[in-house]
Amino acid sequence: MDAPAFSISGIDHIVLRVQDVTRALEFYRDTLGCTVERELQGQGLTQLRAGRSLIDLVTADGPLGGRAARGAPGGGPNLEHFCLTIAPFDEAALRAHFAAHGIEAGEGATRYGAEGEGSSIYIEDPDGNRLELKGARA
Repeated sequence: MDAPAFSISGIDHIVLRVQDVTRALEFYRDTLGCTVERELQGQGLTQLRAGRSLIDLVTADGPLGGRAARGAPGGGPNLEHFCLTIAPFDEAALRAHFAAHGIEAGEGATRYGAEGEGSSIYIEDPDGNRLELKGARA
């Protein structure tokens, strides 16, 4: 089999369907520290900068989010979780930060990812999308 004429260098963006953009912004912007990069209100799209990548929020009933729901198997989201690399990874400080925002963090563990083994925890956004927050190589 021939190798492709390209190589993958990373994740550019992910797209999440959300029920309430304000609530999602409170989580991704105010709790996680992402910044709003661009908004296309007519499309129901808000793009957030997450390091070198983007997290796109689309309204579930908007032109983009509604189309995704119609095309997804079973008419719902098709995402188990996504992982954001963070630094520093201080589990106690992370737990305190999320607790102050009313967010329960899952069990911490060493898990394998694109940069090798590293400490991580799971949290959920207001729409039930699961995020893994992972530190650098252990």
